[in-house]
Amino acid sequence: MDLGIRGKRALVCASSKGLGLGCAEALAEAGVDLVINARGAEALEDAAEALRNRHGVGVTAVAADITTEAGRAAVLAAAGEVDILVTNAGGPPPGLWSDWSRDDFIAALDANMLTPIALMQALLPGMMERGWGRVVNITSQSVRAPIPQLGLSNSARAGLTGFVAGTARQVAGHGVTINNLLPGIHDTDRGRSLDTAAAAREGIDPAEARRRREASLPVGRYGTAAEFGATCAFLCSVHAGFIVGQNIMPDGGVNNLTM
Repeated sequence: MDLGIRGKRALVCASSKGLGLGCAEALAEAGVDLVINARGAEALEDAAEALRNRHGVGVTAVAADITTEAGRAAVLAAAGEVDILVTNAGGPPPGLWSDWSRDDFIAALDANMLTPIALMQALLPGMMERGWGRVVNITSQSVRAPIPQLGLSNSARAGLTGFVAGTARQVAGHGVTINNLLPGIHDTDRGRSLDTAAAAREGIDPAEARRRREASLPVGRYGTAAEFGATCAFLCSVHAGFIVGQNIMPDGGVNNLTM
């Protein structure tokens, strides 16, 4: 399917690996020029070069911490006018409710709520003026099905979801859509870190923790960054203009939610 976005320009955050890279790859395959961002310069440059070589699109790499004001300023200055924004940032660590301080919650809010809001506030006006735009926020299945040990993520990402619910309806009339992708477990560094944490809690090997988690999924496996990226690219396409303010869960069927 031709996604109809060849020649568009996208900013994809936290995209040197994992789900962010999966989104960047799918957009590049659709002919979208990219601005990619991550904290680690070496991995980011490697990703940028691979994307250029595979897909022949323009790729600008900006090594910066997108969760800081200075980092966002650097990324936005390099990005200029973009048609597509994919927000993404690593989730806060798992833990026990009694261990989290106010500073822990502020850090989670800064990374997983306030940063994507700041990026949208910076880029939505231009999209609206041009009459077309797409925003996809990578959040978590924990928004709709809270995970006990991920209370920091549950809280911050739920706040972002509330912001999007209202904002998406206010900008849709200008040809701009905002939607959220709520991933379940995927075969990424984040997924492996959760397996390692589960293994430590349960006194088992990380490989066994993964096997048990895979067995709990109706599809019997972890998701891949490639299939996640393809879903993201569709939401960024010309075919998704009637999808507004939705929370889409690529979770392998683990959450049996009807609403």
